[in-house]
Amino acid sequence: MRIIVLAGGLSTERDVSLSSSAGICRTLLEKGHDAFLLDVFLGLPYDGGKLEEVFTLPDHGLDIVDTIHTEEPDLDAIRASRTDQSACFLGPNVIELCRMADITFLGLHGGEGENGKLQAAFDLLGIRYTGADSLGCAIAMDKGITKQIFLQSGVDTPKGVCIHKKEKEKTLEVLGLSLPVIVKPCCGGSSIGVYIAHTQEEYETALTQAFRYEEEVVIEEYIKGREFACGVIDGQALPPIEIVPKTGFFDYANKYQEGATDEICPAHISEEISLRIQKLTVQAFHALKLSVYSRADFLLDENDNLYCLEVNTLPGMTSASLLPKEAAVAGIAYGDLCELIIKKSLEARYETK
Repeated sequence: MRIIVLAGGLSTERDVSLSSSAGICRTLLEKGHDAFLLDVFLGLPYDGGKLEEVFTLPDHGLDIVDTIHTEEPDLDAIRASRTDQSACFLGPNVIELCRMADITFLGLHGGEGENGKLQAAFDLLGIRYTGADSLGCAIAMDKGITKQIFLQSGVDTPKGVCIHKKEKEKTLEVLGLSLPVIVKPCCGGSSIGVYIAHTQEEYETALTQAFRYEEEVVIEEYIKGREFACGVIDGQALPPIEIVPKTGFFDYANKYQEGATDEICPAHISEEISLRIQKLTVQAFHALKLSVYSRADFLLDENDNLYCLEVNTLPGMTSASLLPKEAAVAGIAYGDLCELIIKKSLEARYETK
């Protein structure tokens, strides 16, 4: 198959996306596909009459990949580096190359790549892509809407509210909460802009910092507990994985700094708790109207109460990421996982039943 692996963009998770997509591209090449790694924003300035040859270029686009830094990417510098200086999210030849491909593997994380807008545009343009459709992505990306749906669907989730920047003077008492609390951007990812506030001063600082990223933030009760994640493919849950940061919580640095976190799969929990996590993962998947695959994040408190925090519609896909590790325990090798995602995406939207 001819496959464009679409990565990068202007999300704060840009570096993560590039690393995930490089792994996807390499394994698809090993599987015999004509894969090419393409930055959705920077695109590929290339002779429009010779785009067919892009799929067989020797470097396969992999020269754009760097390592994941522990700091957020400088998005202004990325914008400035674009050759045509356009503000359009889709870079040079992106649409043309995606149209030429048999399918576009979405390796984007966060922002315009995961909030449903790109999926909607591709639907209108007749471009085939992997993962959930535009509606599911839009719902799951908004943590406030996700929380409301969870509460209505019987998926236990921490108590919380969404507030806009103009409401930031509201007290926690008015919001029905009390310290300690978690403050996080409504539509962010990779734990960027997430803060734990134990004091009023920390809370005010957390609000200021979180509002740097978005105009709306989620404030929810702080629950001390063990952290887990559970993937789902085609409605079937994978074995849960436990996440144990060596310091603090599973923030951006702990996610991507080598050796900062232990990831245990299968998780050291009872079969009953494991089955509960898997059941809630599938329940959340369907409640948010998702398809193909996703990954849900959980907290388990000291009384074995389980809380679903959110669902990622385009989870990390490096060979060392959570979902591929879970798949490996279920007997699905990394390359087979990437091909399975393509297969299930084609079945979900593009093939006659």
